[in-house]
Amino acid sequence: MNTLWTPWRIDHVLGKAVKAAHCIFEPPGKDQHSKTDLLLYRDKHSVVLLNRFPYANGHLLVAPCRHLACITEMSSDENRYLMDTIQAATGILSRHLHPDGFNIGCNLGSTAGAGIADHLHFHIVPRWNGDHNFITVIGDIRTIPEHIDSTFDKLLPDFLELFLKQTPSIP
Repeated sequence: MNTLWTPWRIDHVLGKAVKAAHCIFEPPGKDQHSKTDLLLYRDKHSVVLLNRFPYANGHLLVAPCRHLACITEMSSDENRYLMDTIQAATGILSRHLHPDGFNIGCNLGSTAGAGIADHLHFHIVPRWNGDHNFITVIGDIRTIPEHIDSTFDKLLPDFLELFLKQTPSIP
């Protein structure tokens, strides 16, 4: 048996990890992007972040700006803006990463698998033929072929362009 050491997780396991001062889907400030927060896009309706713990390269999280837990709490305008953002983000991933497909969805409630259950968010996970290889199946390990900082830098220009098209300024 091989052992993979992850000592940086012990504080989390023991419940001693420092809690974030804010919801990850509500990064502080008004900046439309932040590499520190992995924030690729923010307008007055929605945010797009790279997932810090991705299932695959380019795994995005898309959320409404308003802090709400369930899709049933969204207004029809919020729903439309969120779906428009998901559609645009999927197009950007397609252009840059050329996946063979996508998994797009959300988990409502912690029982359904939501790691952050109190702020509704969607996952956009690019998929490639054969992306679940032997190492995932046998070793329960994921390999991500590109550093998250490189992915951020690759996607950011398209999200900046989207921001300029959608919202000239954040009120």
